[in-house]
Parts: sequence; structure tokens; C-alpha cells
Amino acid sequence: MKLSRRGLFKLTAATGAAGFISTLGFDLREAHAASRQLKISSAREYKTICPYCAVGCGTIAYVHGDGGLNTVPSIVHMEGDPDNPINGGTLCPKGASQMSLAISPRLRKKPMYRAPRATEWQEVSWDFAMDRLAKRFKESRDRTFVEKDSRGRTVNRCDGIGWVGSATVTNEDAYLIVKTMRAMGLIYIDHQARI
Repeated sequence: MKLSRRGLFKLTAATGAAGFISTLGFDLREAHAASRQLKISSAREYKTICPYCAVGCGTIAYVHGDGGLNTVPSIVHMEGDPDNPINGGTLCPKGASQMSLAISPRLRKKPMYRAPRATEWQEVSWDFAMDRLAKRFKESRDRTFVEKDSRGRTVNRCDGIGWVGSATVTNEDAYLIVKTMRAMGLIYIDHQARI
């Protein structure tokens, strides 16, 4: 084995450091074993759906933190769900990078509201946002509801509201959403899969 002068210095320093640490009584075997464990070994699994396109690939999010007083749940890993019949565990490049979306510091965790003629957005509670949405939905529906068309036929439709479905819901959820919107009289219904 041919050893250069620089290599000899490196080998000497590494051997000396290892000898020094072992004389202090440190046993590094536990540290090495812990570093080899999976980061998801103690995480909880949550099955979810990829938010990017209309395919609806299944994913698994692994979350650390039990929700106690001094813990903050955080996503540590995301992967394709091998039990999902749509994607069988595979993900496209966008789906594989969805963890960056979930942990982004720009991600809003509360609804934002901008009052009429205001220039700034403000955080509001979910109760405020849902109440306001329901109130505005009902006002628009009442204002634009058509009971009979120009020929006197009963149509019971709402011309003032449109609905666009989301790729982040399952087929069952999408079915219930469309049924609900049809029950409200909406006729302008579309889905992200078609757009």
C-alpha cells in the first residue's frame, strides 16, 4: 500500500482521535446503531392523496410528534401508497416532491380574509371563514335562483354559482360533492381532471 505524506497525517490524526475518545469512556456503538434506524420507525402513518393533478395517487405521510404540550407534529417523510389501486406506490416527480409543499414556510395554516376596500389580508378563524362562506353562498343562490324558465317549465337552477372539483378528493368525496351541488341547483359544475 502506497501512502502519501498527507494520507499519513490523516491516518495518524484519525487514529489519535479514536484512541482519545475511547480513553474518555465513550462507546459509540449505540450512536452508530441509532443512526442506522429508519427516520420513520416511530412515526405515525397518514394515508392521503397527492394534490397536484387529477389522477389522485395515494400517498403516505409519516408524522413525528404525538401532539403533546411540548411537541409539534411534523412531516418527516412522504411516499407512494403501495396499497392504492391507482398508483400502486409509484409517484411522478411532482408527487414525489410533495413533502416540500407540506413543510414550506410559506404554507398558510389559517384562512385569510380581506375586507371590502381593504388593502391588507388578515388571519381569521375557521368558524369565521365557514360562516362567511355559507352566508355568501346562500345570498348568491337566493339572488340568482331560477325556478321557471321563459317557457314556464320548472327548472330549479342556480345560474350565479359555479363549482370546480378538486384532484385532492377521492372518487367517493367527489360523488358526494357533485350530488350536493346539484341539490343546490348548480348547473355550472366542472372538475380539475377535465381542465
